Amino acid sequence: MTSSIQTQVLDKIKEYSTIIIHRHVFPDPDALGSQCGLKKIIKESFPSKNVYVVGEEVEELKFIHRMDSISDDVYKNALVIVCDTANLPRICDKRFELASFLIKIDHHPDLEPYGNLSWVDTSYSSTSEMIMDLFTKHKHILQLNSEAARLLYIGIVGDTGRFLYRGTTTQTMKYTAELMTFDFNPQLIFSTLYKKDNNTARLQGTLLLNYERSKNGVAHFRMTRNVLEQFGVDRNTAGNLINTLADIEGNKVWVLFIEYPDSIRVRISSAGTVINNVAYRFNGGGHPLASGATVYSWEEADALIQALDATCKEAHKN
Repeated sequence: MTSSIQTQVLDKIKEYSTIIIHRHVFPDPDALGSQCGLKKIIKESFPSKNVYVVGEEVEELKFIHRMDSISDDVYKNALVIVCDTANLPRICDKRFELASFLIKIDHHPDLEPYGNLSWVDTSYSSTSEMIMDLFTKHKHILQLNSEAARLLYIGIVGDTGRFLYRGTTTQTMKYTAELMTFDFNPQLIFSTLYKKDNNTARLQGTLLLNYERSKNGVAHFRMTRNVLEQFGVDRNTAGNLINTLADIEGNKVWVLFIEYPDSIRVRISSAGTVINNVAYRFNGGGHPLASGATVYSWEEADALIQALDATCKEAHKN
């Protein structure tokens, strides 16, 4: 089944002279790694094609790859590929709707199918691993250079939590080992991705001192505008502190609320309780144990905590 879908994806890439690659809003290393890694593979394999990556940029992740700026006209007769994005509202840059043909490539549960062609497989650790698999099984057609290898490595490292998460498989490690044969610096990637400045470290300390926990083990903390301004930490950096609340005895699920001008972004992770069904009810989705959502008031945030608490209670009642 996977081989057939991969062949269809590759046939479409061959067919179109212009290809525009999207990913999800609030990008993480896997979103950027898969998006930009795919671009590099296509350009290396088919130099005459016009290939672009689009979406808003995040300051601390600009070192991964910069986005292209293109006009609406470029979408005419173009193939659009969306990487690492479970549902339509989370696709960055709504101009994907102008596509001549739309492909979805994703490793999240397929709760909201979309696109003319969809390759979704939750057995992969990351969408970057999916792109590496596409290359590996079509080496007679596709070419991988050092920059593409660096990008896919970043994506896999990011979504496996440095190979600590359950989604890490023997195939993940095999592909990572192959990527490391290319000329890039893994140590530099690790130090750039995971270093914290003093302000972020102090915010992390405040998070540990002041988080709350519901009766059934839902730990949560509100990154309000006042908190962010007090510590001088941007919203994306604050959101990356989600796993500060992991590995604390009694925390079954942990949640960060990050306040934006017109919404509140929610990051949710779990030690074992499935939480993506709750995230989906609150304008989000994702993996069973790691999801995102969006709420529009602190009252709605409280409702989300109550829903997660009920889910934890049900999951652990025996």
